[in-house]
Amino acid sequence: MERLEKLCIDKGMRMTEQRRVIARVLSLALDHPDVEELHRRAHAVDPHISIATVYRTVRLFEESGILTRHDFRDGRSRYEEASEGHHDHLIDMKSGAVMEFVDEDIEKLQRAIALRMGYRLVDHRLELYGIPCDD
Repeated sequence: MERLEKLCIDKGMRMTEQRRVIARVLSLALDHPDVEELHRRAHAVDPHISIATVYRTVRLFEESGILTRHDFRDGRSRYEEASEGHHDHLIDMKSGAVMEFVDEDIEKLQRAIALRMGYRLVDHRLELYGIPCDD
């Protein structure tokens, strides 16, 4: 059983076979797929999975706190497994590739800025957009 499937069961979600397939596909994803890509991958496992089923399942997983949705300026919502650990994203504007990173200097700076402005930072999201330096 993959991570997402176990999370769904732990949250008391009814797991149909199609939800299991979608959860497995998401658990195995090394990227941040959109719904169309999730459908392509799930459909390769079970040709009976419709795009509407993928949309409904993704929405259910997101509402349950199992998935995190990102809108990386390309007009498509992309998804990744919700995690307890924090990370930021660097998006390659040419290829659309999304790279995750953690930088403690950036984290300290963000906390310091919030404090300087009279706030305690409780959450944030950092997205960097770039093109390869050799272009």
